[in-house]
Amino acid sequence: MKVLATSVLSVSVLLLFLLVGCNPTKKAGTPSSAAGFRVVATTGMVGDLVRRVAGDRAQVTTLIGEGVDPHLYRPTSDDVGKMMKADLIFYSGLGLEGAMQSAFESAGRRGNVVIAVTDQIPKERLRFPSEFSGHPDPHVWNDPGLWKLCLERVVAVLSESDPDHAAGYAERGAIYRQELEQLDEYARTCLATIPKQNRYLVTAHDAFGYFSTAYELTERSVQGISTDSEPGVQDINNLVDFLVQNKIPAVFVEATVNADSLRAVMERCEQRRWLVRQGGMLYSDSMGRPGSYEGTYSGMMDHNVTTVVRALNGTVQEGGFQQFLNQVPGKQ
Repeated sequence: MKVLATSVLSVSVLLLFLLVGCNPTKKAGTPSSAAGFRVVATTGMVGDLVRRVAGDRAQVTTLIGEGVDPHLYRPTSDDVGKMMKADLIFYSGLGLEGAMQSAFESAGRRGNVVIAVTDQIPKERLRFPSEFSGHPDPHVWNDPGLWKLCLERVVAVLSESDPDHAAGYAERGAIYRQELEQLDEYARTCLATIPKQNRYLVTAHDAFGYFSTAYELTERSVQGISTDSEPGVQDINNLVDFLVQNKIPAVFVEATVNADSLRAVMERCEQRRWLVRQGGMLYSDSMGRPGSYEGTYSGMMDHNVTTVVRALNGTVQEGGFQQFLNQVPGKQ
């Protein structure tokens, strides 16, 4: 039944693309009007990246909202209509939006310009977990150093598509690049204060491999990289063993992942006389509420760093990286 449903969806998406059509008088990938581009982005992180570079030269629509898992998201007919009317379609890539692939391919065949912001990250910078069948880990935004490479990709695409305004894209890109570098250094400094015995990041699914590698933490999770299957009993038991043996003080739930399996882990730890507390909620595959500080990439990362550092007994400044956090997560 799952295969049939997927096939029906793919056919429906293709038909919608054929019916909507494109504007034959406009060159693909160029601005719709003197006011700028109509852009569709899949995730909040990608949308935020494009907005920072484009400024007032683009109207950006994000398809996958707050708290929605991009691994499982399937495009609606409304999404398809928005993509067909867009000048540019940006998505994260590396298999993150796997269920949307047929929509991207259909858009490309119809002449829409579809760009994965990760498509020029060098292969040697990517993680290839053994359990992921040779595919790369798509969660690159959790390392600002890698996200900076995605920034360069967006600057290049917008500049090539709209050369008359290339200087503005380059200038905004340079400003944002500096912010990402400062964010990276801030995160590194704060996370370095976590005591050696507490430097374990345990989450609901394997979304923080790049984060942990960048900031020298040991990562563990109940689920693997994708969330399209439930963890087994042995997965839970293995994580319980790990937590108890290493005396890890806290685990972290995620905004887009069901926390039931992680709660089961905590309960079994307690049965074995080791109390593990919930360290807080992390943004893994989506950002916070649109319009809030946590609804920006910098705010999302700031929230995550602050939450992890405080839960694992490190030191972080009040208000976070830019002094904009609404409250300090984990503070009593």
